[in-house]
Amino acid sequence: MMSLRPLRSALAAALVVAAAGCSLVPTYQRPALQIPAEFKEAPAGWHAVAPADEQSRGEWWRGFNDPVLDGLEADATAHNQTVAAAVAAYDGERALLRESRAGLWPDISGSVGVSKSGGSASTSSGRRANATVSGAWTIDLFGGLRAAVAQNNASMLASRASIGNALLAIHAQLASDYLQLRGMDAQLAAYQRTIAGYQRALTITQNRYKVGVAAHMDVLQAETTLRNAQSQATDMQRQRATLEHAVAVLSGRAPADLTLVAQQWNDRVPAVPAALPSDLLQRRPDVAAAERSVMAANASIGVQRAALFPSLSLSASSGRSAQVLGDLASGGSAIWSLGLTGAMTLLDWGARSARVDQARASYEQSAANYRQTVLSALQQTEDALVDLRSYADEAANLKASSEAADKVEQMTLNQYLAGMADYTTVVTAQNTALAARRSAIAAVVQQQQAAVTLTQAIGGGWDDTVPAR
Repeated sequence: MMSLRPLRSALAAALVVAAAGCSLVPTYQRPALQIPAEFKEAPAGWHAVAPADEQSRGEWWRGFNDPVLDGLEADATAHNQTVAAAVAAYDGERALLRESRAGLWPDISGSVGVSKSGGSASTSSGRRANATVSGAWTIDLFGGLRAAVAQNNASMLASRASIGNALLAIHAQLASDYLQLRGMDAQLAAYQRTIAGYQRALTITQNRYKVGVAAHMDVLQAETTLRNAQSQATDMQRQRATLEHAVAVLSGRAPADLTLVAQQWNDRVPAVPAALPSDLLQRRPDVAAAERSVMAANASIGVQRAALFPSLSLSASSGRSAQVLGDLASGGSAIWSLGLTGAMTLLDWGARSARVDQARASYEQSAANYRQTVLSALQQTEDALVDLRSYADEAANLKASSEAADKVEQMTLNQYLAGMADYTTVVTAQNTALAARRSAIAAVVQQQQAAVTLTQAIGGGWDDTVPAR
């Protein structure tokens, strides 16, 4: 029977050598960055939480109480191609990690063959059967292979965080576009009511002109006001169609496959969960991805350092040779070999040390990118806090302004009908009222979009009932 004792002995000896190996990877520390204790623009009542970036971002869009939006967001999770690309990239990183881990262990191979030799000049001829099991192992004496595993693991974790970042960005963009579309529906509805009023005003003015109590200029002004409003409504329909196309693509559809019918406007602005600045280091997937890129760059230094030292490889084989294939298990001659090879570059004119310097520079670059990502996250949150508060005040004031403008419009029209005001005053009041209605709706939409932006800035919502991806 084929003996594997020499091979086992050689592998056991190599295990002892490998166990004594050292690591040349620098001890990792998160890049230093001074984080404020609280947001400058945060309202009272915000408090610390203890999340982690791998937790679910939560179905935060449900706070808008819109079933259509809920369905579109679910479609985006399942079918958006940007997210699909991020998932595929993560799968590739996982496969690369498995490959690097496999490199820590010996390669075992086996072969079985039959050969026949002979000829006129040959003193002997015959048939031989051979079976061999061989192994080769690069011993990780200086930790280069383990550093590569650590590097690939960090890259895989960064890729996983990128999936969360892609999902968060897609969900936020879809919600923002959808809310803007619904705001345009509300503005178009206001336009239709206004256009109907303008049409009535034109008819009244034409009748007054016919009986000689209104000037022809009044008729022209009334018609101009009506046509301008109709033109603006047409342009808003164009903008709405563009937004509908964007929502379709974000949800994973072709634009022709999605039609969003107008519905009653929902002006709800959901509350956003509180977070403190330090939580961004845990909540935001882009911050997590940036830090794990730093970890990968740190491990890369160990890979390049290990390349400065000798490599040690062990090879072993064991087999049998017999005249008949069936005799391999019981007879024939045993064959074995054992080899240990060491190799080291004696002169490379500084190429390997230059690669170490490159790895250190790459680490510093990744650390700087991490710090910038954190600072950008803090800025985005502060900006969103200001926007949310400001738009809330603005929406309240513009709503009151719109209501007052509506009253002025009606009063001015009544004065014109009573002969107490000219039609120019009516046109001015009508334009002011329409602009106030549009501004009031737009301010609420901006407030809703600010809530979406703030949710994205703090890393998403929280829902413990939804499993993490």
